[in-house]
Amino acid sequence: MKHTSKTTRRIVAIGVMMVGFGVSAVLAQGPLPPPPPPTQVPIDGGVLLLAAAGAAYGAKKVYNKRKSTGNK
Repeated sequence: MKHTSKTTRRIVAIGVMMVGFGVSAVLAQGPLPPPPPPTQVPIDGGVLLLAAAGAAYGAKKVYNKRKSTGNK
């Protein structure tokens, strides 16, 4: 029974040392740097291109409708 007690003490001692070293390593790192500021995304060019495409599509629809009905 004495042999089991020594083994248990060794396992507990090794575990305590591992936890102690782990905690000291974590505390030695210091605080994390702040996150970078969010990037600004320009939507002006995309909206302008979308509006131009919509206008061209609408003009094509009007042109085809006038062409098919015979109105000038």
